[in-house]
Amino acid sequence: QVQLVESGGGLVQAGGSLRLSCAASGRTFSSYSMGWFRQAPGKERESVAAISRGGSINYADSVQGRFTISRDNAKNTVYLQMNSLKLEDTAVYHCAATPRRSYLLRTEYEYWGQGTQVTGSS
Repeated sequence: QVQLVESGGGLVQAGGSLRLSCAASGRTFSSYSMGWFRQAPGKERESVAAISRGGSINYADSVQGRFTISRDNAKNTVYLQMNSLKLEDTAVYHCAATPRRSYLLRTEYEYWGQGTQVTGSS
C-alpha cells in the first residue's frame, strides 16, 4: 500500500512557474514508477509526465519542453517542475504510483493522491 500526498499547487500568472511535489509513504518507493496526471473541469484525466523505476521519462506533447519530472528516492518524493505555464494548464494535478513494468497509461496506475489545484491567470 502506498499513500501519496501532493503539494505545491496554486494560482500563477501565464508564463510563470510552479513546482509540485508528491510525497509517498512506505519504504519501497524506488520500486514504483510514478506519474503526474491532470484533470480539467469537464475533461478526462490525462497523463502529463511519467518516470519509471529505472529513471526513464515520458511527457505529453502538450508539456514537452516546459515541464520536468524528477524523483528523489531518498526522500520518497516525485516532483513536477512546471515552467512557461499556460492558461490551458489549469487543472487538478494528481500523482500516481504503479509497481507494474508498464507505466504510460492511466489504467496501469494503482495508487493515487488527492490532487493539488493549479490555476493559471492572465
